[in-house]
Parts: sequence; C-alpha cells; structure tokens
Amino acid sequence: MSKDLRSISLAFVPEYFVYLLASRSRVLYVGVTRDLAQRVWQHRSKEVPGFTSKYNVTRLVHFESFPTARQAIAREKQLKGWRRSKKIALIESGNPQWRDLAEGGRRPLDTLGVTG
Repeated sequence: MSKDLRSISLAFVPEYFVYLLASRSRVLYVGVTRDLAQRVWQHRSKEVPGFTSKYNVTRLVHFESFPTARQAIAREKQLKGWRRSKKIALIESGNPQWRDLAEGGRRPLDTLGVTG
C-alpha cells in the first residue's frame, strides 16, 4: 500500500517554469510562473499591462522546468543577470530558428505536454 502512495505523491510534484519571450525584433523578457500555458496566454492577450505588452514580447522561445519555486526563482535571477549575448546563446542552443514554442489557442503549450 505505501508503494502506491509514493507513486501517487510523485505524480503531484509541483512544477515551476522559467521562460524567455521574444518579440519579432528580438526584444527579450525573462519570467517565472507555475502555469506556463496560462502565463504565455496572458502575455499574448496583453491581459497584464507592462513591458511585454508595451514591446509586443509574446513569442515563447525558451523554457525550463523546476520542481520548486525556489529553484525556478534562482534560475530566473541568474538569467536576468546574464548579458544579452549569453541569453541569445541559450535560446539558440535549443531553438536556433527562434520559432515560437507556444503556437495555438488559449492553452498553447498543451501540445508540448505542458499544462497548468
């Protein structure tokens, strides 16, 4: 019985995301969230006023997942401290064409298996 409980609890491990968005002219934004699909949708719909809506930064070009908020926030701070050239190298190491990793409807990342 305890083995079943352990496997169930592992299925509910929290997941947090650090993400990089870019505009068509490659203005960059680094953020952290618990629900990546919802957050990308919020940026795209300009639901929250700010930097991303002002500069039309809506294309998801990179993301990483972490089991704890503390780890995700630490990584976000690390990336925000990087020079632009280093962020670009990170993006291009996994997405050399800078394609939008979240194309689609309201829950754009469902196709990647990322859900809230």
